[in-house]
Amino acid sequence: MIPWKLLEEAPVPGGEDSLRLYQRGQEFSIRVGRQELMNSRVYGSEDALAELACAPLADSKHPEVLIGGLGMGYTLAAALRVLGPGARLVQSELVAAVVRWNRGPLGEVAGRPLQDARVVVVERDVGELMVAADGRYDAILLDVDNGPEGLSRAQNDRLYASAGLSDARRALKPGGAVWFWSAGDRPGFASRLRRARFEVREHRVRARGRRRGAHHLLWEARRPPRDQSSPSRRMSSSSKLK
Repeated sequence: MIPWKLLEEAPVPGGEDSLRLYQRGQEFSIRVGRQELMNSRVYGSEDALAELACAPLADSKHPEVLIGGLGMGYTLAAALRVLGPGARLVQSELVAAVVRWNRGPLGEVAGRPLQDARVVVVERDVGELMVAADGRYDAILLDVDNGPEGLSRAQNDRLYASAGLSDARRALKPGGAVWFWSAGDRPGFASRLRRARFEVREHRVRARGRRRGAHHLLWEARRPPRDQSSPSRRMSSSSKLK
C-alpha cells in the first residue's frame, strides 16, 4: 500500500495542534493530531448538508449563503450546483493555509469551487461574520469541527453555545436556517437549539452517499418567519437519507 505523505501543516489560531495535509496517491486527508477531520473519498454528508440547505433557495433570484469551514471544498461545490446564477456565497475559513490548499493540490477533488464568480472567500472566524450580518443570510452552513464541540479549536465551542446560537439567529433573515454538521449524535443539542428559539429538524445522512458509510447528523435550525418571544416548536421528529 502506498504510504501517506505529509504535504504541509499549519497552525490553527487558538488551537493546541496543527492541521496536517496528507496525500496517498489520488487520496487526500486533513488531520488534527491523530484525528482525521476529512478525507477526499468521504464526502457524502457534506454534499447532503449543502443540498438540503440550499434546495429551498434553488429558485431564489439572489440568495445569500454563509458557509463556515472550507475543508476540501465539497460543501461549497454542492451548494454551487444547487443555487442559481444570482446567488452569493460567502465562504468563511479561519486557517489561511486551507484556502491555499484548495487553490492548489486540493482544488481538483471538488472541481475548484473557489474559482466560481459567485463565491467570496473571507479568511475570518465565521462567528465574527455572523455577529456583523444582522439578518443578511438565507442560510448558514456550519461545518467547522467534528460537531457541537471544539476538536480542532476550543473557541469553536462558542458557535454551539447560547451566545453563538443567538448570533446565528440574528444573522438569518426571517424564515432562514442555520445548519450544523456532526460526525455523530450529541444528546441535548437539539433541545439547546429550541431554547434559542429555532424550529429544529434532524437529518441522518450517510458519510459516503445515500446508502454507504457511517451515519452523520445534520441539524436544521430555522428562524421562524415571524419573530417569536416564546420558545419555538419542533418541526418534526427526524428525517433520514439512506
